[in-house]
Amino acid sequence: MGRFRDQSSDDSSETAIDMSPLIDCVFILLIFFIVTTVFVEETGVEVDKPQAASGAALEKTSILLALTDKGQVVYGGRDIGISGVQPLIKRMTAKEALPVIIQADTVSQSGLLVRIIDQVKLADPALKVSIATAPPRG
Repeated sequence: MGRFRDQSSDDSSETAIDMSPLIDCVFILLIFFIVTTVFVEETGVEVDKPQAASGAALEKTSILLALTDKGQVVYGGRDIGISGVQPLIKRMTAKEALPVIIQADTVSQSGLLVRIIDQVKLADPALKVSIATAPPRG
C-alpha cells in the first residue's frame, strides 16, 4: 500500500526568518541615539524676556540662568542666589567652556543682572555671557 504524506509536515518545513538579530540591531540603534542626544537643561521658571531686534540664536549646549522679577537667580528650577552662581559656573565649565545665557525678566533690577555677569566672569573670565531676548512683536 502507498504511504500517505501528512499535509501538516509540508507547512512546518518552510524556513522562517530569525528576528533576533534584527531586534538586536534596533536596540543598539536606540541606545546610540539616546546616548548621543544633547539635553538642554531649562531654568525651570517663566521669564518675560525683553524684546530686541538684534537677537541671534545661540548654541544649544549652554548654561541657562534666570533672573526673575522678584530678584531670584534660578538654575534647574532651584533658587541658587547670586552667591551660588560662581561655584555653579566653575563646576559646569571644569571640562569644557560653555557659554552662559541669562534670562532676565523685563522688570528685574539691572544691578542684579550686572552682579550675575560679574560672578560669571569671576568664575571664568574667558566665558561668553549673553542675555536672552524675545523677538520684537509685530
